[in-house]
Amino acid sequence: MSLIQPGDHKAYMQLALEQAKKSPPKATNFSVGAVLVDLATNNILATGYTLELDGNTHAEQCCFMKLAAQYGVPEEKLKDVLPADMALYTSVEPCFKRLSKNLPCVERVLPLAGSIRTVYVGIMEPEKFVGSNTGKKSLEDAGISVVHVQGLEAEILAVATAGHVKS
Repeated sequence: MSLIQPGDHKAYMQLALEQAKKSPPKATNFSVGAVLVDLATNNILATGYTLELDGNTHAEQCCFMKLAAQYGVPEEKLKDVLPADMALYTSVEPCFKRLSKNLPCVERVLPLAGSIRTVYVGIMEPEKFVGSNTGKKSLEDAGISVVHVQGLEAEILAVATAGHVKS
């Protein structure tokens, strides 16, 4: 059981921000943190941050890759082994497009629709790399709520853009 009280969205977002701070600053990435929570038990199932795992990995991707390894299933089969009522907290809105040609995070979340019921975000994705993010609409069309957790925006943006050239 998590030490965070159930429904304390700001505390879970703070945990996602702490994960983001572990990400090495890089001019071509946002430093993002993610936390996947089983809502029935309030257990943290996985955490992740940008570039935590080999490759050009994103925070949500790292959560899912670690869970797939833990359960010994391909990422596409995670819905078969994960709880039926989860929330994903991510410091920056999940990406809908990857310039690296990796699978976008939104497309990693969509197969878990029905299990991941809500994605809580600290900030919406800045338009710096891929323009306007249409992922929120894709998630909502699949029945996944996207909720902005307010109160940490300035700190999340500062961490997310660490290593970027300021214009």
